[in-house]
Amino acid sequence: MEKVTGIGGMFFRARDPAALAKWYAQHLGIKPVPDSYEELPWMQAAGPTAFAPFSQDTGYFGRPEQAWMINFRVANLDAMVEQLRAAGVEVEVDPEAYPNGRFARLHDPEGNPIELWQPEDGA
Repeated sequence: MEKVTGIGGMFFRARDPAALAKWYAQHLGIKPVPDSYEELPWMQAAGPTAFAPFSQDTGYFGRPEQAWMINFRVANLDAMVEQLRAAGVEVEVDPEAYPNGRFARLHDPEGNPIELWQPEDGA
């Protein structure tokens, strides 16, 4: 069975994205997304990652209208897409191959967007 290999990005809305990115860099050491493919992005250390769905009415996340999108790294995008489609999941593959890899989009059962990313070697 093909599996995701990790989280490739977390994307969310902000009133002032530049200021928020600066805050994350300043207080948590998370580099903002580079302006070009020649720059290296923030690199996370290998280790455990919690992935835990919460009840829809949880107060843990703050605002009830909080929107998000998660990106999962995969080793073989074509195999993952085939596997998902075979299970009846609709997946849209971006036809363009970018310098940093290939992408596909789907939604979970609650309509939350998910992006799959197969990085290019060295990405």
